Amino acid sequence: MPESRRTKELPPNLLTDPQMIDACRVRDFTRVFRLVRTRAGIYPSMIARQCELTPSRVGEVIAGRRQLLHMDVIERIADGLRIPGHMLGLARRAWEAPPALIVAQREPPEVVSDTAGPKPLSALPGVEVDSILALAAGTNPSPSTLHALRSSIEDYWRRDDEHGGETLRPAVVGQLRYVEGLLKDQRPTPIQNGLYGIAAELARLTGWTYFDARQYHQARAYFSEALQLAREIDDHPFMANVLACMSLQATYQDKPADALAFVSAAQDQARAARGTTPRVRAMLAMREAFAHATLGDQKATHTAISEAHSQFERIHEGDPDPAWVTYFDEPKLIVDTGIAHGRLGEAAIAEPLIADALKREDPANQRGRAFHAFWLARTQLQRGKLDQACLTAIEALVPAAAVTSERVTGHLREFYEQLAPYREVPAAVAFEARLRAMLPPPGQRTPSSIRT
Repeated sequence: MPESRRTKELPPNLLTDPQMIDACRVRDFTRVFRLVRTRAGIYPSMIARQCELTPSRVGEVIAGRRQLLHMDVIERIADGLRIPGHMLGLARRAWEAPPALIVAQREPPEVVSDTAGPKPLSALPGVEVDSILALAAGTNPSPSTLHALRSSIEDYWRRDDEHGGETLRPAVVGQLRYVEGLLKDQRPTPIQNGLYGIAAELARLTGWTYFDARQYHQARAYFSEALQLAREIDDHPFMANVLACMSLQATYQDKPADALAFVSAAQDQARAARGTTPRVRAMLAMREAFAHATLGDQKATHTAISEAHSQFERIHEGDPDPAWVTYFDEPKLIVDTGIAHGRLGEAAIAEPLIADALKREDPANQRGRAFHAFWLARTQLQRGKLDQACLTAIEALVPAAAVTSERVTGHLREFYEQLAPYREVPAAVAFEARLRAMLPPPGQRTPSSIRT
């Protein structure tokens, strides 16, 4: 956070006060904000500004009507109020280290070896040479070229569901730049428009991989690029799709007002398009429900959920659904309905919905199964079903360990922290033991760093 946006430090006697230490340890931000207000004279509006929250959200927390669970928000609070990372169960914050102790990383010195060994990569041309040769050869994309590119995108999405997008990203970015290179030449309109559509989808997929890695700035840059590419061909349904992705990202960043603005714009784009299918409208209505639920607006959330189900009932076989929305099937509708209720704190409604959808979810969708199982565990914990919640979370570790996804890691961390009051209970002990047994040691895989 820039220094110009900061006001004053918390007094040392507050940071060492047993009440503050305990409130931070259990992440009870109602007590934290109250202590900051009364003991440091930092009022709610100032807390909101420093932590990048809305004043109304801070007010709800102080009144005890809302909890803050997302790791991104907790990190913003630590940095905005200058609460040392260890007090909130976070890694040491960058601002805690004096500048003199920060060591810049240096490239390791080149090691010259006298041993003769195979060097297969030394015979390959550099990237610049590849680009020159491609320019000299020229390309003449045909309809079959477009078909091949679309097929590869479908394969990328399938592997993203199964393994996460981290390892796919270099290939996706490379193909995006290749297609954008093709767009520099004038071609017949059907080919040119097809290339724009493919480039837009590749940009969205790249943004999605960054979003899944919780690298939100990069994600937004690629989502914005996808919007610009889609606008070139007036592909309003796809623009709605990208805006829906940006809405979901804002929900994860605990910026519900932004999330609502993005999904409202997405629905405007869908209305501007001819032939927007009921499945697309249902997906957008559910994203709207997420935004309202994050805002704590129960009535608006229920209205959006009803609209999503109403649109879904209008789906007919043979509808011209875009390929990017076919994932939104009945199990997805049900689980998202459960999650929306869960975000409102309506755990009794959410639990059976999420449990039912999990039974019908595609086993190959490892990331989705991990997400939804952790959501189920959270709702069970909210209902006081500690043993069942821990058992569900243990089952969720299987798909969680199979996919590289910082978002999955975030859900795992949140559930782990919610177990803090029950650390000595056998079910919680069993979950933590299973967690450490299934995931590699710290430094080898991110999910194992559950205390960071």
